[in-house]
Amino acid sequence: MVIEQTLVLIKPDGLKRGLVGEIITRIERTGLKIIAMKMIWPDKKFAEQHYFDVEERHGKKVLDNLTGYLTAGPVLAICFEGVDAISLVRKIAGPTYPNEAPPGTIRGDFCHISKIHANENNQVVGNLIHASAGIEDAKKELSLWFTKKEMHSYKRTDEEHVW
Repeated sequence: MVIEQTLVLIKPDGLKRGLVGEIITRIERTGLKIIAMKMIWPDKKFAEQHYFDVEERHGKKVLDNLTGYLTAGPVLAICFEGVDAISLVRKIAGPTYPNEAPPGTIRGDFCHISKIHANENNQVVGNLIHASAGIEDAKKELSLWFTKKEMHSYKRTDEEHVW
């Protein structure tokens, strides 16, 4: 049993569309617990720190699109903890491109834009949520978004059933 921590960001479109409760509920229902949460409106510098390796992997245009998207409004940052939390949250979120996400996932149920459509129309792929890709990414991201003092340890009453 591997207890992990993962970062979830509900991006500006998720807040503006009133999907915060739905997104949190879907994740909490699995038994993962929230150990930190806050709302911030990131600036460009902070967004670039979050997307620290995007420019070298995908180019400046992609970095600019992502930072523009992340800074377009407030973001709800949440640290979830639990057994295999990283892969579990990524399954719940669905693939990055909403048109590839199956029904039942957050992206599959609440958005549908494709990479091709976004590129042809000079739009950002609005996909509502960020979920850490792996253990190393989660560690880097969580240390950017939260201090140790902001993260809390406690027992959920259902941990004996789901962990």
